[in-house]
Amino acid sequence: MAVYTHLGAEEMAALIARFDVGTLVSAKGIAEGVSNSNWLLETTGADGNGARFILTMYEFRIELADLPYFLSLLDHLAANGCPVPRTIHDREGKLFVTRTSPAGEGTGEDKALALIEYLPGVSVNTPTAAQACAVGAELARLHLAAADFRAHRANGMGVAEWQRLAAACGPEGLTQIDPALAEIVVSELPRLVAAWPSDLPTGVIHADLFPDNVLMLGDTVTGLIDFYFACNDILAYDLAVTHVAWCFTDDNSFRADVSAALMQGYESVRPLSPAERAAFPLLAEGAAMRFAMSRAFDWLNTPSDALVTRKDPMGPARRLGFYAANAGIFA
Repeated sequence: MAVYTHLGAEEMAALIARFDVGTLVSAKGIAEGVSNSNWLLETTGADGNGARFILTMYEFRIELADLPYFLSLLDHLAANGCPVPRTIHDREGKLFVTRTSPAGEGTGEDKALALIEYLPGVSVNTPTAAQACAVGAELARLHLAAADFRAHRANGMGVAEWQRLAAACGPEGLTQIDPALAEIVVSELPRLVAAWPSDLPTGVIHADLFPDNVLMLGDTVTGLIDFYFACNDILAYDLAVTHVAWCFTDDNSFRADVSAALMQGYESVRPLSPAERAAFPLLAEGAAMRFAMSRAFDWLNTPSDALVTRKDPMGPARRLGFYAANAGIFA
């Protein structure tokens, strides 16, 4: 989440009036994340008792045509008991509304906005093993609950996109971030592309389940959020993404207890097949490469005036080597 576009009070109130949620009381920009503009809103509520929502404006990496997939998926998962936020439909029943930029702001192109249910809970910075176990179980339940979701979306951040982002950054850009990043990309990206599996079980995946996309109260998961990279891809890859995100400290030290708990939690609901388990280290290497490349591109291209916290690509880049050197722990 982030804020790239700044909305005035009058425009924000007019946008919220398109939904049956009462009148706007307050709006606060959210700085986390990288792809959309987001605000935490308070309104009087449709019943006058007050309510909170998240308003998202889709800025880049998200095509307007993909929004029905993302937003309908939220409604599908919520209806099947998953702890995800419902989409608030507008007064005409639409999943999202559009806004045309005023003269003098950008290109004047239409941008889509969606209002999402606010869920209680906080994101943890240093997850415990018990919390990781709970997240693993909820991720597996998500995979099972989405098995009958009929829409399909290819992974726009798949192997081909890692290659495109690496080329867009270029050797000079990667070296500018860190000389070690350029070396990792040159040596590891071609190997991952050549070895990427094509015969593992697939389905709907979250594809971005970092700790800041999980809300918790104690050891209980109260919300899985930010589904804007969701797609159809390898199910075990989704677990690998989560493993890369949850099982290391900020200085990239491996947390064996958290790793074991995450895997145990997932497999308590959906056991991995022998083929998935064998491929897991490679899938985790790919997950690390994916986030290294997207973060590198964002690092080099984020506007200087955007209310957004840039994320260091070297964190996932350094984790890539761990999986290659320690594949045996996942056997």
